Amino acid sequence: MGDVSSSETPLRATFKLRLNGETVTLATVGQAYRFITNLSAVEWMEFRSLHADAVSALENAAGNAMLTIQATSALRALFVRARLL
Repeated sequence: MGDVSSSETPLRATFKLRLNGETVTLATVGQAYRFITNLSAVEWMEFRSLHADAVSALENAAGNAMLTIQATSALRALFVRARLL
């Protein structure tokens, strides 16, 4: 498996999040991975378990495109709980 953050594997859904007045679009495994890992751990503290699940699912999907369904579901759960969607 290569660098997860540079993965161009498409997710099963495109997430459009509004953050600090700007729209952030997440369509690939790499984009989503960079988004959830570049924010500080403190910002995800409340959602630690969901965040860890999403990171793990994205890492797996970067190596195996068949796992993008699980990665997309993990991201959706995290974003809904964090009220980003």
